[in-house]
Amino acid sequence: MAERLTIDMLTPQLEANITSVLMKEVRYPGIVFTDLRLQITQKKEAVAENGALRGAGDDYGMSVGVRIIATANGICAPGYDGRPIGAEEFENLLSIIREMIAVANVRARTNACEKATAKIHFGALGSLLWGTRLYHPGWPMQPVRISAEYSQDPANYSLEQIKKTASDVAYLVAENGKGNINYSFVSALTSITREFYANSFGVSIEQDFALSQGLVYAAAGDVGIYDIIGHQCGPEIFDNGINEPLIKFPPFSSFALNILKDAVELSKAPVCPTTDKDVVVVSDPHYNTLLVHEIVGHPTELDRGLKMETAYAGRTWLLKNLNETMVGRQIGSPLLNAYSDPLLPGYGHYLYDHEGVPARRVDHIVNGVFVGFMNSLQTSTIFGGEPNGHFKAIDPQYVPLIRMSSTVFAQGETDPQKLISEVKDGYYLQGHSIPSIAESRENFRISARKVYKIENGKLTTLYRKGGMSADSRYYFMAVDGVGNDFLIYPIANCGKGQPMQPKKLGNGGPTLRSRAKITGGA
Repeated sequence: MAERLTIDMLTPQLEANITSVLMKEVRYPGIVFTDLRLQITQKKEAVAENGALRGAGDDYGMSVGVRIIATANGICAPGYDGRPIGAEEFENLLSIIREMIAVANVRARTNACEKATAKIHFGALGSLLWGTRLYHPGWPMQPVRISAEYSQDPANYSLEQIKKTASDVAYLVAENGKGNINYSFVSALTSITREFYANSFGVSIEQDFALSQGLVYAAAGDVGIYDIIGHQCGPEIFDNGINEPLIKFPPFSSFALNILKDAVELSKAPVCPTTDKDVVVVSDPHYNTLLVHEIVGHPTELDRGLKMETAYAGRTWLLKNLNETMVGRQIGSPLLNAYSDPLLPGYGHYLYDHEGVPARRVDHIVNGVFVGFMNSLQTSTIFGGEPNGHFKAIDPQYVPLIRMSSTVFAQGETDPQKLISEVKDGYYLQGHSIPSIAESRENFRISARKVYKIENGKLTTLYRKGGMSADSRYYFMAVDGVGNDFLIYPIANCGKGQPMQPKKLGNGGPTLRSRAKITGGA
């Protein structure tokens, strides 16, 4: 009996046996499709408060998820089963998977029968029920193996090392913040994950992911700010930082001191005023990371558009119904472009989603015109278009949802300093903080870490507790400058679904210039 689970226990031979079970059990009457997801993660994490270590863990986890699509009474419907797997259960994994397939099959057939009955009994309302159909995208029929990228293997980074990383940085923040900060928090984690996907079409995909992250929070006066350094790599980022063309962070200790410096500086700054009319606003890539996340990313997830997520995640201003959408309509300035691309580096990177669909770039806004959504095999058959590889779950226990990968504003051609120097009277927003978004994302209020007054092309007064508010389409249409300083940042905790699935992903873009109201914190 295994004492603990490691990713090396998911071997090619075991994967072949799992696929064989899947292919045999799919012969149940009425089954038209089956797929299976399996994941093993090893993780080490440590947290510290006010300069002292508070906790640490060296953990692992494994889970399995099965989906069956079955037909009954002329309609197809899905059934799911997802479970965590303990170390003591690992030797019985194949038997557990057989049981899960049987459970998911019963659920799928029951679901199909209930829908068929509802279509008969509920008249016009019942006619709105659709059977579950999946687009067949042309699957990779040879086994796919994708390795994680790192310089230092997270599996070999000891618990003592992660504890030292967190406690050293926490001590540095506490010592340098004496007399200025009320509270500080630091966490560090590093992990390695192996995902295996197989389906009844013969697909077999294994993907490994490394991930390392450091978080710092510092509170000074009535100001509290936090940020993270993170990437799909090993714990080498704690000492070396990240210096890639699209992702740049200093070493963790320097990053933490920058957060401390900002918190102290902001605590002494005046509260941002509120303008009574729209003014010129220039926002940096870090601020636009949250803006594109909320106003482009979530509204272009097609399950949200098709009302599959309305109860928990809201709707989208880009799709009212199948006959009334913003596709093909001008929603922004010709300078504005936005897209989602899992092939970009960072937290949003992967090569296949959790339906085995190859990842690819999806354009959302091209020269100001809205052109499309992120989708899944099912939603692409409803709305049209080819699947584009954005069906993801944080864990096989959960039903996948359409999720952002790396959703970004595209790079422009203008020097960001020029976008500021051309402004006679306006505001510069640096770093994102807290979003407050309309249910359909048609308007927003997003606070910034720092707000500067722009006077005659120069940054002057620094304000705390400020941000901007605008109608989404008005703001996009008013964009008159796009910088050439494109960067990607990690989003550590994007929530969606019920039960909630807090996902790590990437967002970013360049500096933008537009018009909006400045909102103050007074």
